[in-house]
Amino acid sequence: MRVRLLDIAHARSGDKGDTANVGVIALRPEWYPVLAAHLTRDRVADHFRGVITGGVERFELPNLRALNFLLHGALDGGGTQSLKTDAQGKVYSTALLRLVLDVPDAEARAAGLPPA
Repeated sequence: MRVRLLDIAHARSGDKGDTANVGVIALRPEWYPVLAAHLTRDRVADHFRGVITGGVERFELPNLRALNFLLHGALDGGGTQSLKTDAQGKVYSTALLRLVLDVPDAEARAAGLPPA
């Protein structure tokens, strides 16, 4: 089943230097395991290919039902140097929520996920 990240999570983003920080929080507790299993570092890096120049790090925060991603090389030097429209990385959360996950049907049904 294809599941839009927007339908199962919300996100916040910001910056530190040239790195954008994106936190993704499951909207329901039963949806966090799906995020943890399918929203991988590689999947996020692929989603932002051509937009960021560095690597992606992922951190799990199960007590908050959240994942945190650091997108290195995302801000063209950072807020004080960058000529990018979004030099503080505020739109990275919105961009990440456009991602669509492929979740096995049985897993999606068991978690009560809404289809895309």
